[in-house]
Amino acid sequence: MPGLSGPSDYSQEPSRHPCLHINAKEPFNAEPPRSALVSSYVTPVELFFKRNHGPIPLVDDIERYCVDISGLIETPKKLYFRDIRMLPKYNVTATLQCAGNRRTAMSITRKVKGVGWDVSAIGNAVWGGAKLADILELIGVPKLTSCTQSGGKHIEFVSVDKCEVEENGGPYKASIPLSQATNPEADVLLAYEMNGEVSNFYLMIIFFPTLGKTRNQTELNKDHGYPLRVIVPGVIGARSVKWLDSINIIAEECQGFFMQKDYKMFPPSVDWGNINWNTRKPQMDFPVQSVICFLEDMQSIKPGKVRISGYAVSGGGRGIERVDVSIDGGKTWMEATRFQKTGIPYIAGGISNDKWAWVLFELTVDIPQSTEIIAKAVDSAANVQPEKVQDIWNLRGILNTSWHRVHVRIGHSNM
Repeated sequence: MPGLSGPSDYSQEPSRHPCLHINAKEPFNAEPPRSALVSSYVTPVELFFKRNHGPIPLVDDIERYCVDISGLIETPKKLYFRDIRMLPKYNVTATLQCAGNRRTAMSITRKVKGVGWDVSAIGNAVWGGAKLADILELIGVPKLTSCTQSGGKHIEFVSVDKCEVEENGGPYKASIPLSQATNPEADVLLAYEMNGEVSNFYLMIIFFPTLGKTRNQTELNKDHGYPLRVIVPGVIGARSVKWLDSINIIAEECQGFFMQKDYKMFPPSVDWGNINWNTRKPQMDFPVQSVICFLEDMQSIKPGKVRISGYAVSGGGRGIERVDVSIDGGKTWMEATRFQKTGIPYIAGGISNDKWAWVLFELTVDIPQSTEIIAKAVDSAANVQPEKVQDIWNLRGILNTSWHRVHVRIGHSNM
């Protein structure tokens, strides 16, 4: 790929925030402390979870970087980075969540395979870029199209990122239905900004060209797909491909490893001895989820007033109708306050709210003795988190959306 390359080793990895909990060093996978997630509605770039499958790709020459669009279309096209930036820009606030978020809790029930994520493989950002629907229209695919004249029904995204194990050194790739890609309301982006930071650096390169030749040119956002990535709101993070190399319009779903041999939801009865990957569709939307962030499990607290806070989110653009909190192990429940942006009341599905983003919740209660605190969310379609992790256990440890439980002990504390 002109202007962007995938290195063969980890010698040029970017620096990362020291507070991150490292789950794997090479490739680098890490998450922030859970308390950091509720410090702000928009997650700072340096505290956004890092999910990688190989060495971080390097930008050699931003002016030469382009994306090839081909496949079952009449007019294949090569789009340069500057071409994409000239299209109408949209800002979409969206939460990305790894399908393996909360995997460690599921592995306690029965062993699972995968990166050992706690509760912070999730983050909320303001993504800036061009809508994929506008880009496809440039090459002759009208908006709200579900099938091209040549039979294309899916959009495949191919990364520069090389997967050492899963793809035998080949590129990471994933796909979404064409009907989703061509729907402007789905807000699928080719994003070049994250919280407004990448664009500022690009402007600096324009005015100070030599800056773009330094090793630090992409450290601002290397882990998150610089210079261009896909954002598919409301869908598991595995479909939001980073370091975009090409886009293919294809007849069937992408046949890559992460679409066909991973990120599929199986029942507890399936194990590695009897699994048949062809019996399940690739996971897309993520289910309703909530997590207590301000308290750690087995934390010591002083008796009295305690603030319980965390995040709640649901896939597919569904809002959060309610977050219920129990301080007696699930015997009784109280409703927490939900909010997104300061000064704007949150209403699930409200036009003033961000439909692709999480809500933060908060409740102050009196806790006189050691107890189990539980949170569970209900989304705008009345979906509710399952009570027991055992009921949704699966061999890959994905989509652990069971009630989130935190045990607290009364004792000496700085709280």
